[in-house]
Amino acid sequence: MRRSLNAFRFVLLAVLLTGCAADLPEYGPPNGTLFIVGGAASTDNYETFIELAGGSDAKIVVVPTAGGRPTYEAEPIIQRWNENYGATNVVVLHTIDPAEADTEEFVRDLLDADAVFFLGGRQWRLVDAYMGTRTCDEFHRVLERGGVIGGSSAGASIQGSFLARGAEQGNTLMIAPEPEHHFGFAFLRNSAIDQHIDARDRWNDLREIIMTYPDLLGIGISEATAVVVNGDEFEVVGRGQVTVHDYYRRFTYADSSYFLILDPGERFDMKRRRRIAPPVIETAEAR
Repeated sequence: MRRSLNAFRFVLLAVLLTGCAADLPEYGPPNGTLFIVGGAASTDNYETFIELAGGSDAKIVVVPTAGGRPTYEAEPIIQRWNENYGATNVVVLHTIDPAEADTEEFVRDLLDADAVFFLGGRQWRLVDAYMGTRTCDEFHRVLERGGVIGGSSAGASIQGSFLARGAEQGNTLMIAPEPEHHFGFAFLRNSAIDQHIDARDRWNDLREIIMTYPDLLGIGISEATAVVVNGDEFEVVGRGQVTVHDYYRRFTYADSSYFLILDPGERFDMKRRRRIAPPVIETAEAR
């Protein structure tokens, strides 16, 4: 009798866990927000990020590692965030040594951070420094606490699960020859993220990744433009356009490009892979 009861409880638990898993997002984090900028972030972009983080007093950890220097002076970075964007509680986190990134002392400032922002450069440097370390775990825990992860250029691509332009040889290779640079930090799962698509004419470059890995969703972002991700949906904010690349839907235009274009203010459902229609606003005449 006890064995039967335990078996029943096991089945019930499995059903409950399956139901919970079904409610979790497939793409964005269950908690927190992603702020993904396509490069050349504007003052408006930074101010929006700070507002999402909780305002000027929010604790923001800035990570400049993608820039490639062995060391960074914290004060100029902090001063820029203070004077240009109004953030008053900024710390800088940087190392090129994964052993250091795996220490309790190094992650101390992440433990109570409200937000993290990855600056630009080459995204593979972030992988080399932080992937598989305690620091990377703490990045994810910022989201688990309901915080914000942001980044521009390399700091955008690193947020995907597949690392677009991760090759050490140069940023024109969409798929790195070195396997360790195929993976981003997967804050946005099942995705590959490209940046500078307008300024560098990269509108259709993600097609190579999507044709190779058809289950991924490709997101290309213009400069001074961001996608704000909550769960399985995102909204476009800023100055430019965003492209969505979907192998199965094959969004096709007159120039035979396989992507959907979204303008600022438009929203997209990544799980259903479709544009979200704006709400209908009834006018007095319609009523």
